[in-house]
Order: sequence, then structure tokens, then C-alpha cells
Amino acid sequence: MKSVGTEKEQTAETTELEAIAAFVLREADRCQGDGRSLLALLRLLEALHREIRDGLFQESLPDNRQALYALLKDMEAEGGWPYIHRMKLKEILVNLLKESVDADDSAQRHSQSS
Repeated sequence: MKSVGTEKEQTAETTELEAIAAFVLREADRCQGDGRSLLALLRLLEALHREIRDGLFQESLPDNRQALYALLKDMEAEGGWPYIHRMKLKEILVNLLKESVDADDSAQRHSQSS
């Protein structure tokens, strides 16, 4: 298991992670309105998550009880296990349903005003 770095190293690491997060968010903003590009970005993030989890993270897991306890304690304090939520089809269809209802309402108002 990798040892805990100095406060200066941890601050530099946090800054690097914040820069990565800012870059990803800028890319998402750039893709706003383009569902395919946003889906590609989400797939990339999911693939990176899986690659890091199944490779580097598992390789760095503690090999003794004290270190495992420290890791679990840190995970609990920092928000638990990282998870990438997958949207269900129902959640995706909500927008389609809303659009359909809005179109029906608009058509109904238009026919009533004629």
C-alpha cells in the first residue's frame, strides 16, 4: 500500500484532481445539448473508473488489518465507496414525456385560440 504523503504532496494532489475535474466539467459544458458527446464523455469516465478500480486500486489495497481499518475509516469519513450511477430508461424517458405533454398543451392552446 502506498504511504500517506506529506501535507504539501496532498495539497498538490488535490490541486491536480481539481484541475482534472474542472477540465471534465468544461468539456461537458462544451458538449451541452449534444447527447451523443455527453454520453461518450460519461462512457469514458465509467471506463476510467473501472480501469483504476480493477487495476491500480485493487493492487494498492492494504495487506494488513490496521491499514485496512485506516482505509475503511477514511472512506467512511470522505463519503464511502465511489459509485457511478447508471440512469434507468424511465429517467431518460421523463424528458420525452415532458416534451410530449408540452407539445400537446401547446397544440391545445393553439386550437382553442383559433
